[in-house]
Amino acid sequence: MKWVASVAGVGFLTPAPGTWGSLAALPLAYGVHQLGGFWFLLNLTVFAFLTGWIATQRVTADTPDHDPSWVVIDELVGQWIALFPVSYGAGMMGVAVWQLWPGWIAAFVLFRLFDITKPWLVGRADAMGTPLGVMLDDVIAGVFAALAVIALGALWHGVFM
Repeated sequence: MKWVASVAGVGFLTPAPGTWGSLAALPLAYGVHQLGGFWFLLNLTVFAFLTGWIATQRVTADTPDHDPSWVVIDELVGQWIALFPVSYGAGMMGVAVWQLWPGWIAAFVLFRLFDITKPWLVGRADAMGTPLGVMLDDVIAGVFAALAVIALGALWHGVFM
């Protein structure tokens, strides 16, 4: 279960294992998108969430730390959610997903911002102190980042294009 929770050991990289987990999620999301597009990414995100929740339950059972820093499966899930608009947009426009590179950068930076600062609902989920809370705070941070990516994309294309 440590292998799943740490995303194949990425969570043991230092410093800032959460950032390493988010970085590792980027090429994985690219590969998933290349294999099956947005809908495959969405389905694998749901699978990763459920698998991550179970893995987090198992690796934190009987320990005082409900969210060890090396558990980064939650960052993978949140980062993938932040990338949903990029993946969907590339499919909708019929362009290669790498061509939306500003969206990749925005999704990464915004997800890390929301994950680190834990505003509003992100912080409330984190405060649950449970394996579900570990996963949900990153899901919510990913949703916030995805909404911001959509807003920035609309602004960019509405104003500059």
